[in-house]
Amino acid sequence: MAETTLPSRPYPSTTEPAQAAADWPRTGMRRFVFVGLCAALAVTFFLSLSLGSVDIPVKDIIKILIGDEPQRRTWTTIIIQFRLPKAVTAALAGAALAVAGLEMQTLFRNPLADPFILGINSGASLGVALVVLSVGVAGASATSLLAGLGLVGNFGLVAAASIGSGAILGIMLIFSQRIHNTMTLLILGLMVGYATSALVSLMLYFSIAERVHAYINWTFGSFGGVSWSQMNVLAPVILAALITAYALVKPLNALLLGETYARTMGLNVQRARIGIIISAAVLAGSITAFCGPIGFLGIAVPHLARSLFNTSDHRVLLPACTMLGAVLALGADIIAQLPGSQTVLPLNAITALIGAPVVVWVILRQNNLKSAFAG
Repeated sequence: MAETTLPSRPYPSTTEPAQAAADWPRTGMRRFVFVGLCAALAVTFFLSLSLGSVDIPVKDIIKILIGDEPQRRTWTTIIIQFRLPKAVTAALAGAALAVAGLEMQTLFRNPLADPFILGINSGASLGVALVVLSVGVAGASATSLLAGLGLVGNFGLVAAASIGSGAILGIMLIFSQRIHNTMTLLILGLMVGYATSALVSLMLYFSIAERVHAYINWTFGSFGGVSWSQMNVLAPVILAALITAYALVKPLNALLLGETYARTMGLNVQRARIGIIISAAVLAGSITAFCGPIGFLGIAVPHLARSLFNTSDHRVLLPACTMLGAVLALGADIIAQLPGSQTVLPLNAITALIGAPVVVWVILRQNNLKSAFAG
């Protein structure tokens, strides 16, 4: 296969992993940043438990978490049954989408690749639509439409979304082997996404009103619709896909330098591609199945991590994206909940406000924007 011609710096602040390590030998500073991310994750997670339409004292939240009895029993229900699964879901979703975006940016060697822009979320949405619009029941929310089917139904929802996202990702990978222009590839990704969305629209047109309403509510995105029974499916699937991504750290680093170089290092490129596709598809598909199509986190977080650590070494970027994605997802959910108010904003609107400026920043930081369009 012909080697793809790329700009000298495909990502902002990106260098070869070995060179990046030499450019920033201050490992103490890097550890300090990781400690800061851990602290930020703990703070945002606790704020997600603390803030909401019902004001619960901090001391009572701590009592509930350690198993003691708070002043009011209803507070235990609010924390354990609603806020805690929502916070865990947000952390898992942010980590999953960030890692999936990092994998795709490396695989496609494209700084603007992510599950949303390349149409991966549209493929997952099509898989969910095929299940939701055929199995849905009147008055049910999108994430609970298969609740009556139990564990098999939840796995079916994940499988449908993962197969849909994996199919679109495979199509985009085939395109990337034939098209060397990054902007053309992005346009094709958008077209594939539009075509997939058109199929969903046709399905919606011929569906009954209750199922259409449930599906539209699902597209707004939410971390609050996952119950503990669904978490028994979502968490293991996400953790398994994240472990797979971490196991691919060496192939990901090798692919940064091109497929020819990766082969000279003894890497089985085809096997690495399959592993990356499966990992990214399951990460994006599972979150899309249970939380809706969450945009912009997949593209924004990897670039923020590269700038924060000034490296493209996936040994650093993978844990950085995991923690930073979780922090941003929790922060977006806190903002969407409008603490102290009964109003809940669409989650995708908040993530767009976070991610859109990052996309603009990435484009403006390209060394030669004209060459990106000219190829």
